[in-house]
Amino acid sequence: MIESALREQICTLGQSLFDRGLTMGSSGNISLRLDEGWLMTPTNACLGRLDPARLTRLDAEGRHVDGDAPTKEQFLHWAMYAERPQSGAIVHLHSTHSVAVSCLPDVDPHNCIPPLTAYYVMRVGTLPLVAYHEPGDPAIADAVRGLAGKHAAVLLANHGPIVAGKNLDAAVYATEELEETAKLHLLLHGRNPRTLTEAQVASLQNTFGSP
Repeated sequence: MIESALREQICTLGQSLFDRGLTMGSSGNISLRLDEGWLMTPTNACLGRLDPARLTRLDAEGRHVDGDAPTKEQFLHWAMYAERPQSGAIVHLHSTHSVAVSCLPDVDPHNCIPPLTAYYVMRVGTLPLVAYHEPGDPAIADAVRGLAGKHAAVLLANHGPIVAGKNLDAAVYATEELEETAKLHLLLHGRNPRTLTEAQVASLQNTFGSP
């Protein structure tokens, strides 16, 4: 896909996420890997009102090349890409239900949401928790980098999810699946729900692979 079409895709999907309440204000950011460098939504940009011509362009080393200034959270994306050469796009949101899960005192830091559905396992897999850091703290990158090699998605405590996919559609679909499963988890919290067994999860992984 040519770069102009990729720019339009970022704006279209960003508006879709915003219109459905999965992000608000100027929160959240989207990036997409190019042959040389990557495109990213700029700092203080509303995902519902993106301009394709003003998207940030970064080179392969993460240096600002063109467009508006990059978000201060660009290093989160950089850390994920560095560990996931198979990933072509990343979505980071402050989506309500996922953030709510990240605030629970009894969340399992190794896997914040149990395997409630097959599609959650197929699109997200396991979701580790990254300890709380202030927004913009470069130390988050080290924490994310330590998990990204084995996980397509991580959850930042009291902040929100970072989700990688082989392309932007896949990253958005996985982010949506995560948010809906977080909602289910909160609805079922404390009710001892039936989850998929280890054998059922393993079967899904053998059939469909890891996200």
